[in-house]
Amino acid sequence: MATSAIGPGFLTQTTVFTQQLAASFGFVILMSIILDIGAQMNVWRIIAVSEKRGQDIANMVLPGLGYFVAVLIVFGGIVFNIGNIAGTGLGMNVMFGISPVTGAIVSAAVAIAIFLIKDAGKAMDRFTQIAGIGMIILTLYVAITSSPPVGEAVVRSFMPERIDVLAIVTLVGGTVGGYITFAGGHRLLDAGVRGAGALPEVTRSSVSGILITSVMRIVLFLAALGIVSQGLAIDPANPPASVFRLAVGDIGYKMFGIVMWGAAITSVVGAAYTSVTFIQSFSPKLEKNSKWIIIGFIVLSTAIFALIGQPVKVLVLAGAFNGIILPITLGTLLVAAYKKHIVGDYKHPLWMTIFGGVVVVIMTYMSGYTLITQLPKLFQ
Repeated sequence: MATSAIGPGFLTQTTVFTQQLAASFGFVILMSIILDIGAQMNVWRIIAVSEKRGQDIANMVLPGLGYFVAVLIVFGGIVFNIGNIAGTGLGMNVMFGISPVTGAIVSAAVAIAIFLIKDAGKAMDRFTQIAGIGMIILTLYVAITSSPPVGEAVVRSFMPERIDVLAIVTLVGGTVGGYITFAGGHRLLDAGVRGAGALPEVTRSSVSGILITSVMRIVLFLAALGIVSQGLAIDPANPPASVFRLAVGDIGYKMFGIVMWGAAITSVVGAAYTSVTFIQSFSPKLEKNSKWIIIGFIVLSTAIFALIGQPVKVLVLAGAFNGIILPITLGTLLVAAYKKHIVGDYKHPLWMTIFGGVVVVIMTYMSGYTLITQLPKLFQ
């Protein structure tokens, strides 16, 4: 889940918002962490206690709703994966000088190889863990080198000079929106972590997933803040790459290539896996051939990127979808938590329901705002 969240968009958003808000972006990160935990704890607990995937729970709440949610998740997953594939191509381009399309094709082959391994589940888990640790270590080195004003960042995290609500919601959508919040929940089901007895482990996992993502967010924030506080100009064409280059020179630029590739390839794996888990329970044939559907998902995303390049407008549309999907899915699961035919005798904590409800209301408002203001611009 954490490495699914840390993708090319994650790197760019964090850098851009740091450039706009400076040390006050720390407050945005703090608020988003709280909202992320509220959403993810609810979703994972209800999945675990019901022992069912998100789409099956939705169908039990309202017949047909699960199919609608699955379509949203898969469509959003494909579109986001085009961006993830583009990110792998950019990373390979920075590291080896090959074209982004060639780099994307090579990276897609790596992702497919992970799923072709006999024990694909363990291979996927181990690969994403190692890549995630590597990203954090490299970015931490850049953060230290850029000498950020840590004291000011801490103060502004609690007393910001400026509050940007849209930035908060963007971070929440990027961390637990769309398929991402289900990535870990469905993976736990596949790993046999399910039922009321597993709830302590599920809760720990849901919170630790958010905290791992947040560590990377904070480290990248400090790296960018160090550059911004020195008055250096960040290149708007590639903000995160610019931070690495300004902090460490050309070696830093090569390091960014590694971080970008690691962030993108793990997001490719996470998006493909989770998107397919949203349709495989609809048919025994889909369940049996899920590995090949995942591979087809990766091939399709790569082919689209190779044909149309950077799909900026499609990615903006996907961002709007990301905001819409979270309140629909979270709201549905909160209703499911009070349905005995779904969760049995399980009693969902009231404070969790209220916490989740607040996230639903905020994301519903902001996703509606995004659709109204952004969709017309896409077709101009």
